[in-house]
Amino acid sequence: MNKAVNTHRSKAEHVAQQLLERIIAAKLKPGSSFATEAELLPQFNVSRPTLRESLKLLESQGVLERRPGPGGGIIVREPSIDLLAHGLSVFLRLHEVPFSTVLQAREVIEPALAQAAAISGTEAHFAELAASIARMKALDAQRDQDTFLEENRVFHSIIARAGGNKVLEVFWNTISVLAAGEHHGIRYSVGNQTHVVKAHQRILDACRCRDGAAAAAEMETHVGALENLVRQRYQHLLKHPTSVFERPGRLIA
Repeated sequence: MNKAVNTHRSKAEHVAQQLLERIIAAKLKPGSSFATEAELLPQFNVSRPTLRESLKLLESQGVLERRPGPGGGIIVREPSIDLLAHGLSVFLRLHEVPFSTVLQAREVIEPALAQAAAISGTEAHFAELAASIARMKALDAQRDQDTFLEENRVFHSIIARAGGNKVLEVFWNTISVLAAGEHHGIRYSVGNQTHVVKAHQRILDACRCRDGAAAAAEMETHVGALENLVRQRYQHLLKHPTSVFERPGRLIA
């Protein structure tokens, strides 16, 4: 009984791998129509349940989407950061990794990203950072808390992108979802927000001077301030297990 199940799953995984290779080889873009079940069945010579299991595997990985009805079919998708964050959060929660460890990981990653941004970032990247700072300054600190937090994320995502290392950029985006203080009820006072804006400006200044060491040092101080804030006001969160996030990035446990 178990052997039959394992054989069936192995075949489905094999077909899923072949389908993925076809998508990559064809350089299909997100939103492109891939095929229909009727077209794929004779090509792989498998049963419909096996093919559907293969498609479900790719769907769970964010590679495909099955749309019913006219104009539907099998549509190519692009795996999202939220999908990665969900998988990582489940892994960390099951291994009882505390929230403080996630913050520490961010403290290691972000200075390296800032250093890379100072070295490899373009003037266009720096202009984006300046625009982000300007938008932050224009916000009402007390009334626009959510907008401020989103703009803070925008600034850091630009830094990650400016470094030019796609792996580190993706890793930062994933960790940033898990480390986002707002998901844990952390709020920034007017004074905290003022410090954030000033820190962002110092990081940008270092980047524009192409001073990687200074950019890294400023970022280290900046991200370390979040852990200090947690230790001062939200100490109960430090040993709290990493929260599990749904794929859209919503906290569920």
